[in-house]
Amino acid sequence: MLEINELLDKLETDLKRIIAERQLVNPLMIGVRTGGVWVAEHLHQRLEIIEPLGLLDISFYRDDFSQIGVHPNVKPSQLPSQIEDRNIILIDDVFYTGRTVRAALNEIFDYGRPNQVVLAVLIERNGRQIPLSPDCSGAFIELNAGQRIKLIGPDPLLIEMQTLDLEF
Repeated sequence: MLEINELLDKLETDLKRIIAERQLVNPLMIGVRTGGVWVAEHLHQRLEIIEPLGLLDISFYRDDFSQIGVHPNVKPSQLPSQIEDRNIILIDDVFYTGRTVRAALNEIFDYGRPNQVVLAVLIERNGRQIPLSPDCSGAFIELNAGQRIKLIGPDPLLIEMQTLDLEF
């Protein structure tokens, strides 16, 4: 099974390489609530990023908002007032369809136009529906229909494989 520390080690290494290659000076790290924030807290510390961690709740930016309604645990996003021309490292836990990242980018751009956005995810899985992909991931896994992967945390962080009961 997937080991959290190994995935975080790989992400840390890949992000250090990307930060150097793209010459990201004083990047702003933003975690997507909730699992992405948990992963970002670890990476923020490991990468010794100076600026406080940004927190993003994309609930109102989801394209299925009208279908699922307001989630009872919606929390405000906490981003610095200055996004314009910033280098951003966006962190999420699981990259699946691409819809969460699309919503996150929409919200970020409502705050201003960043210079560039680097996307890092703990786990990338098959099932993409939007033409987006992470710049780096801790692991790629192939799941069957009815399977999903979920990050549980924050302390300790655990990865749980779930099988959904598909009744037709």
